[in-house]
Amino acid sequence: MTRFWHRRICEATFFVAVVVIALYVVPLLPQYVLIGHIVTISLPACIVAGITALTSIILYVWAPKKIGGLPSLVVFILLATTTSLLILGSGTMSSPFIALLMITAIFAGVFGISGYVVVLAAIGSVLAGNYLQTGTLSTNTIVMALLISVVPLLVSFLIWHNKSAGAANDDRAYKDLANELSEVASKSEVVINAIGDGVMAVDNQGIIQLINPAAQTILGWGKQDALALSYKSVLQLVNQKGDPLDATTDPIQQVLNTNQQLRTNDFTIITKSAKKLLTSLVISPIGTAGSGAIIVFRDITKEKAEEREQAEFISTASHEMRTPVASIEGYLGLALNPATAQIDAKARDFILKAHESAQHLGRLFQDLLDVSKADDGRLSNNPRVVDVMTFTHDIVQGLQPKAAEKGLRLTFKPIPDDNVKHMTPVYSVNLDNDHIREIINNLTENAIKYTPSGEVVVDVTGTEDKVVISIQDSGIGIPAEDMPHLFQKFYRVDNVDTRQIGGTGLGLYLCRRLAETMGGRIWAESEYKKGSTFYVELPRLESQEASRLAEQQAADAARTAATPPPAAASFTVADGAAPNTIQPASTVPRGESLTPEQIAQHVARLRAMAQEQSASVIATPSTAMPPPQVVAPTVATRSPQVTIPVRDPSQPTQ
Repeated sequence: MTRFWHRRICEATFFVAVVVIALYVVPLLPQYVLIGHIVTISLPACIVAGITALTSIILYVWAPKKIGGLPSLVVFILLATTTSLLILGSGTMSSPFIALLMITAIFAGVFGISGYVVVLAAIGSVLAGNYLQTGTLSTNTIVMALLISVVPLLVSFLIWHNKSAGAANDDRAYKDLANELSEVASKSEVVINAIGDGVMAVDNQGIIQLINPAAQTILGWGKQDALALSYKSVLQLVNQKGDPLDATTDPIQQVLNTNQQLRTNDFTIITKSAKKLLTSLVISPIGTAGSGAIIVFRDITKEKAEEREQAEFISTASHEMRTPVASIEGYLGLALNPATAQIDAKARDFILKAHESAQHLGRLFQDLLDVSKADDGRLSNNPRVVDVMTFTHDIVQGLQPKAAEKGLRLTFKPIPDDNVKHMTPVYSVNLDNDHIREIINNLTENAIKYTPSGEVVVDVTGTEDKVVISIQDSGIGIPAEDMPHLFQKFYRVDNVDTRQIGGTGLGLYLCRRLAETMGGRIWAESEYKKGSTFYVELPRLESQEASRLAEQQAADAARTAATPPPAAASFTVADGAAPNTIQPASTVPRGESLTPEQIAQHVARLRAMAQEQSASVIATPSTAMPPPQVVAPTVATRSPQVTIPVRDPSQPTQ
């Protein structure tokens, strides 16, 4: 018996009892004495009706949320007793209250067998009272008693049996569901407690509803202390500068407001003991916006320290190795130049391959240096106003030979190669041109590299505040399982299609970091075996603002050009050196960037100058000397110098 039905039974019984009491009291008044001749209420019936009304009120108010069937059965028994006394006091089988007994019998099925017994007992008491009053029981009386009892009881059985069975089934299903949910909750609690990361659940007000043991260990808070507190008291977050967060920068509050998942490594946790821990946060919303959130976090302090050590090692090693590699590249370039060396065709082939490998190694070291700078925030940023449309077109034109070498068609969509003038929109940005060139060049070279046949299409589109550069290819595509890891450091797609193609896994990572440094973003769409499209989104400048900045930058460049240039690199003939030796100075400031062939030409001119001035420059006997030779850099002191602009060997070839 539910609380709802118990209260409905109490209300109905109380109403009947109050009517009976009123029918007994009203005829006692002189003006209503005639009512007593129409309806006769006996004193015992009135007394029992009073007890019934009082009991109904008490059980109605007292009814708990979970109530058994006994209180309702007591009320039903009192109702049946009142009805039987009404019938006995008003002419037995001819009483107008027979209908009330029949209605009472219809609801007997609610109580099952107990209700049927109560109704049969009431009918039995009516028959017994009739026998005591008349001394006989006629056939008509017995038939009438059966009709007013059996028929309503059959109807009650038909009505309430199915409902009782359904209620029993519902109760059983409810219990099964409750048991299942309890089992699931137990399993979930076991899983959550076994997770090594800290897990915390908060409601829409930010009150902690759940915290697992790992979170307690990381934060230094006990479960009983943390529950029912605001997350701001337990999970104290500060930014990278150590400043507290406000509502606009709090990641948990942002998730509660936007209902969007957030992942970040940009915050620090302050534990209960005031210890600072670098943390990785994953905050996921629950249900609709503002319903709550699940916070998963872990301590990445050790990981960040190891990453810094790795970055420092890579940076140092790359810097140290780049210098000798640049020297090797330069000397191999001199060896390949007919003006500086004479070699046969076979040796030229060997040296050419070695020169290409040295260039590739130099680019690899440069990538490693750029990655280490990107990781520790040392990337340069020299913004210049540039028209992305023209800038991208020039880069694509420079890569045409590489595409033609593979038999691919490289197309710049806004300006196709059809010898027809095209009107193109102006998309201006004020960003580091070298960064933009690096991204476009890298993505386009990748498209060419991973496209066996077909075409590569480069396009530039935009909105009022964004410029989007897309590079689409018809190549091998990227499997769906590799897409989430595509822009991670050192990650390469490993399958049959890519194993024969070289790469370090740094290009796309560096592109992502460069795009983020400029306030943009990069993403990719791909279908395996059907090609890929990479998108780069950059912030766009308004035309007027672009013109103003361009004029300002031109004026700054003019002022800079008016200042004296830095000292050029110098080659010297050192004191005490062999008469046939020309040595570069030990300190070579960076001047104009030159190719190895240009260096060879300068060296040739230097050789001629040295031969003409050998008598006055080199303190040696005036005998015939062999031609000078270029050797590795050494430290020169007190040397006459002949100055030429030369590229710094530690810098990669432009």
